Amino acid sequence: MKIFNSPSLLSWGELDLPLFGLSSDWFGKPLDPPQGFALAMDSEQLWFIATRQSAAQTRPDAIPGAFVYGLWEYDVAELFIARPDSGEYLEFNLAANGAWWASKFSAIRMPAQNQPDFTGIITSYHQEDPSDSWLAALAIPLSFLKEAIGFGEESRINASFILGTPKRTFHSVNRLPGEQPDFHQPMAFSKVDLIDIPSF
Repeated sequence: MKIFNSPSLLSWGELDLPLFGLSSDWFGKPLDPPQGFALAMDSEQLWFIATRQSAAQTRPDAIPGAFVYGLWEYDVAELFIARPDSGEYLEFNLAANGAWWASKFSAIRMPAQNQPDFTGIITSYHQEDPSDSWLAALAIPLSFLKEAIGFGEESRINASFILGTPKRTFHSVNRLPGEQPDFHQPMAFSKVDLIDIPSF
């Protein structure tokens, strides 16, 4: 998974990053307009940016910027980071209005008994016209990632998206095995691939 590596600190409002596009769902059906996303890292944080030129269906009780369970029942961007030597992984959910959720798993779909302290995570979002497009970002402290999951160049990572309610579509950046959508496959995630970018 490509992560842009910035020599200077990144900040919301100045994230001038190239975006990757995801243009099909789990079954290969075209997604129009595509889902845009990027991952970037500076000396302090890992940023997960998601955007789409289409209205988002956000969970009705999702307060902007709040920690909210069940975001995956509506439009959501998801980031998974795994530790390959132990089977542990983190899942982060990000809604169009900056609502978010996270959990650590000790094994596939098994939430860890002792969850890390997620309070250092921040989100930002922009919905000038919510009926037209959305842009949201999740900033995760590197110190948290290193302590919680041993984050580094050997980590394995994937981004995925669930769109539409009640008829949902499922989208994964890494092509994962299986006939039905299942994002919880940490051994099928790709390794971190850092790409240096010039200072902004």
